[in-house]
Amino acid sequence: MARIGIYGSSFDPITNVHLWTASTVAHRCKLDQVIFLPCSSKRKDKTIKTEDLHRWNMVQLAIAKDQRFSADSYEMEQEGWNIYTYDTMKYFREKHLEDEVHFIMGADLLGDIGAGLWKKGDALIAENKFIVMARHGIDMLSTISRSPILRNHDDGRFHLIDKGLAMEISSTYIREELAMGGEPRYLLPDACYDYIKEHHLYQK
Repeated sequence: MARIGIYGSSFDPITNVHLWTASTVAHRCKLDQVIFLPCSSKRKDKTIKTEDLHRWNMVQLAIAKDQRFSADSYEMEQEGWNIYTYDTMKYFREKHLEDEVHFIMGADLLGDIGAGLWKKGDALIAENKFIVMARHGIDMLSTISRSPILRNHDDGRFHLIDKGLAMEISSTYIREELAMGGEPRYLLPDACYDYIKEHHLYQK
């Protein structure tokens, strides 16, 4: 049985912080595999700046040298208005029937689920395991204890992880730097930086 983490994001673009986070979680949670899951550009709650093909290609370039990492285009292939994390996790559980599948997310998202802001949030929590990464200013234990949705399933399914080092460089910051003619070369993998320059991405 393998231990697998599902790591979803827009990856627009993928950054060194994404890779560092995935590596840290894999090491500390003893994961055999981390699956990078780029979200659909059709999602109403996301503003994607780049074509799916470019985001997908950059993820592939970024993870190519780490055998623990793979990518899945499942959400990219769905209609944006029909995508719920509950259905995504059901897809991965059925795809990996013999394995233990975990959803990787930040403490801010855990709070949103606990507050009832996610569609099918109750079922998502009831049927899955989670790796929750600390976010500045969020008390994860308190977040769980204050929410009926979360605390009624607090049976070990939440693996709370404090990364130990705050690295808050975002994809948004990189896009803004590139749009202003900045130089964020060392904030993302070299291959992705070269790809962005080659395809003139994120320019005004």
